[in-house]
Amino acid sequence: MAVPLIATRATTRVLVVDDSAFMRRAIVRLLEGIPGVEVVGMAVNGVEAVQRALELRPDVITMDVEMPKMDGVTAVIEIMRTVPTPIVMLSTLTAEGAETTIRALEAGAVDCVAKPTGMSQDLVNVGERLAEAVRHAQGARMLRRVSLVPPGRPTETRASTGGAPAHHVVVIGSSTGGPSALTEVIAHLPAGLNAAVLVVQHLPAGFTAALSRRLDALSPLPVAEAAEGDRLVNGRVLLAPGDFHMSVGTDRLIHLDKTARLHGVRPAVDVTLASVASVFGRSSTLAILTGMGKDGAEGAARIEAAGGKVIVQDESTCVVYGMPKAAKERTEHAIQVKIDQVANAIARAVPAGVGR
Repeated sequence: MAVPLIATRATTRVLVVDDSAFMRRAIVRLLEGIPGVEVVGMAVNGVEAVQRALELRPDVITMDVEMPKMDGVTAVIEIMRTVPTPIVMLSTLTAEGAETTIRALEAGAVDCVAKPTGMSQDLVNVGERLAEAVRHAQGARMLRRVSLVPPGRPTETRASTGGAPAHHVVVIGSSTGGPSALTEVIAHLPAGLNAAVLVVQHLPAGFTAALSRRLDALSPLPVAEAAEGDRLVNGRVLLAPGDFHMSVGTDRLIHLDKTARLHGVRPAVDVTLASVASVFGRSSTLAILTGMGKDGAEGAARIEAAGGKVIVQDESTCVVYGMPKAAKERTEHAIQVKIDQVANAIARAVPAGVGR
């Protein structure tokens, strides 16, 4: 029987960090409306956040991105070093805010939520998303990074965006803890990969573009947020946009839609996998990384039944061993590897010379 990641508390104790008094009050009100959540303290900047984290030992921290004295990213790094705690980033949807949030997720924060604007319906939506994020964060395992990816683009030769039509597709699915795991995997895929790569990461709208830019800066392969009608070509990575399901049509082009959420999320990994299994069959490879829930499990079964290969991240390197566990349970031959071995496992699963 699996051992729980953390002891279950009757109450989730939350530390709120934001330099705006108005925003602190708004966040506290939202948190106090969540059953089983208690706000145990507040901090106005990153320096105070580290001090309060050490003093209060909260279960979860909500963290602003832009603050005086010490910004949110630096605070995340320092907290992970001194008192590892699940952190949910609260960010504006500006381009700068989204980019910084992605760096915080890369540094160890487990989730992100767009800040409320103050409008009543927006407050309701943010409250629901915040409740979900805090619940997921409390179940997260705090890990040290397996390896550090350099801050800039590797010196390897990058593949061309005008590659040959793909005859093999790799799908990578992830959720809680995913941006950090994707940084590890995408940065180490080989430049000459003879497959198209589709990534489905559970992130709110507005953050996936920033994630794709970050991954593009780190990867030997070009990475972009997917657009309607994109072609699948060898050596190119496409990331599902936030709030859109991504599928592959019989025309082998990318299609985006806003049909109903699946497993409570959009994009959903299972939506992408249903189409890939149907169109590419045995010429497909799936990697399921860290994440809460079971999204991707049904799709993993479809990929395996069609003759494709399934790879899952092992429990010891997952922030949340939910999606990989569910996928492994639904398949018979899934390969389970540590996060630093996923890129090599993908490369081995893709036949050499495909599309040449």
